[in-house]
Amino acid sequence: MSNISIDTPYSSGTSRVDIGRALVAAGRDLDRLQLADLALVEDFHTMGRIATGALAELAGLTPATRVLDAGSGIGGTARYVAQTYGCQVTAVDLTEDYCETARWLNRIVGLDDRISVRQGDVTNLPFADDSFDVAFSQHVQMNIADKYRLYLEAHRVLKVGGLLAIWDITAAPGGSPDYPLPWADRPDQSHLVTPDELRIALERSGFAIDRWDDLTDQATTIMRAVLAAPPNPVGLQAFVANFPEKIANLTQALADGRLRAIRGIARTLEP
Repeated sequence: MSNISIDTPYSSGTSRVDIGRALVAAGRDLDRLQLADLALVEDFHTMGRIATGALAELAGLTPATRVLDAGSGIGGTARYVAQTYGCQVTAVDLTEDYCETARWLNRIVGLDDRISVRQGDVTNLPFADDSFDVAFSQHVQMNIADKYRLYLEAHRVLKVGGLLAIWDITAAPGGSPDYPLPWADRPDQSHLVTPDELRIALERSGFAIDRWDDLTDQATTIMRAVLAAPPNPVGLQAFVANFPEKIANLTQALADGRLRAIRGIARTLEP
């Protein structure tokens, strides 16, 4: 049984249609689409492609690395990693609409031979033990109450010494954020914990923390620049409902100390 509520902001059911319409309206030829054409629409997390690229670099990927993108959304991280590093990537997301859109985008940019997309629950992954070398988890845990179960599953499918690369939003002592947010329309859909509580969950699940960076200031600066820029026609607002309000609430909460942005690299220990 899934450990994640299906009552989430991720189930519009029309992401492929919405993104396709935005691409065509922006003059993109879907028969000649390049990965760069998707840069502003496929990374559904704070700091977008900047965060994805930096996290992938820290993970030390090579073409031989077996990669899992756990909570992959429409597949931006999987495509970036597959193209940039030549890895074989397995992408998993709970939302079938997002999985279908990811498969479509993988196909039209010529990466479907390097990426396998599975619909599934990241707290109950459909893979054998020791299947992957690196797992990415970006802006996933905020929707999951049981962090221990989430990270225990990540630990199970990673080899000993494998890496979990996380990029997440956490709670802070400054008070509660305003809603809606990119991952939750209402407070009951959000399961924020503090950075210390997140570390404890990782360590209890068998991980050692190799790196732990608080990037709140950097995230605030970049997100303010995003808010100030004219909206790109092929941006996240193409398929994310109320995106301008959600990103404004997120940016304000990062700026005034109610949320923190955390990047981490955790390594699996012997079970």
